[in-house]
Amino acid sequence: MTGNVFDLGTVEYGEALGLQRRLVKMRTEDRIPDTLLLLEHDHVITLGRKTSAPNLKPQSIPVYEVERGGDATYHGPGQLVGYLIFRIEDHDVRRFVSLIEEAIIGAVGQFGIAAGRLDGHRGVWVTGKKLASIGVAVSGWVSYHGFALNVNTDLSYFDLIRPCGLDPAAMTSMAMVLGRRVDVSRVRDEVSRQVALAFGEAFGSGDLGRSWPKR
Repeated sequence: MTGNVFDLGTVEYGEALGLQRRLVKMRTEDRIPDTLLLLEHDHVITLGRKTSAPNLKPQSIPVYEVERGGDATYHGPGQLVGYLIFRIEDHDVRRFVSLIEEAIIGAVGQFGIAAGRLDGHRGVWVTGKKLASIGVAVSGWVSYHGFALNVNTDLSYFDLIRPCGLDPAAMTSMAMVLGRRVDVSRVRDEVSRQVALAFGEAFGSGDLGRSWPKR
């Protein structure tokens, strides 16, 4: 299968959310192939369907309630976010999430990080700390939302919430694990390659720029 991957740079969260919803409609109608969006956000908190009141503290940065699974999380500079607008052909959402985990584990492994899964918890973990969060939504068996991989993320922003119901100290980043800053562009390229491998896609790259589909 041939899909699309787009590097969008830094995008305001609400704008990216609107784009995802338009692309889901297009994918449902087979007007586009499977599409991976890779980007960063400015500081923002998002609340998934399972968010409970104690997991969100009052703060000054924007907050969005969204359709994805999971609890509260933080997005911000230095964090690689991936949104997968993919058709789930076998209707197996658990397997789909596992493939996302597999791709991220493979990607960070190329940087010398031995990450893996943690029983009872979704996402990607290293030495008992959470390196990447995953939360998806599905409409017409097309996925959206996706993952957030902490690369050079300022982890202090997780103190604003209980991320995925966890103590903020449970979060880590590639920079924290390696003891140095990491080139986000290199991580982006490796994540794209590993997602293609995990899902059996052959991605064509491009740049949507600001001429994004409006409907």
